[in-house]
This record gives sequence, C-alpha cells and structure tokens, in this order.
Amino acid sequence: MDQLDPQKLLKLASMQMPFGKYQGRLLMDLPEPYLLWFANKGWPIGELGQLLQLMLEIRINGLEELLQPLRADRRR
Repeated sequence: MDQLDPQKLLKLASMQMPFGKYQGRLLMDLPEPYLLWFANKGWPIGELGQLLQLMLEIRINGLEELLQPLRADRRR
C-alpha cells in the first residue's frame, strides 16, 4: 500500500457516499462487500474512486483503527 495521506484519511472519515445504496453514509462506514463490488465492476472516476480503493485497502489490511480517532474529532 502507498503511504497513507492524512488528508485522504480525513476525507474517508468525513465524506459521505454521494449516490447509490449507501448514499449519505460516511466512506469509512461502507461495508466491505460494497467496496468489493466496486473493485469487480469498476471504481468511480476521480477522487471518489481513489478514496473507495483506499478504504478497501485499509479494510483488507485491518487498519480501520487509523480512522476511528478522526471520527471522534469530527463529533466534538
């Protein structure tokens, strides 16, 4: 996995899915099967696709705990 960009991690913890079955859900909260579906069907173009790919990599590597403090900071 490439070096984790802190700005991208912040976006995963704050950006909502703009369309589809999970519209309005934070990217970090998307279920793994949904991310795998994109991996098989094709990622959205642009930044959203890059962030979804990163989220899947984070999940596959068991690094979700990196995002939890970012979520906590957003709720304060």
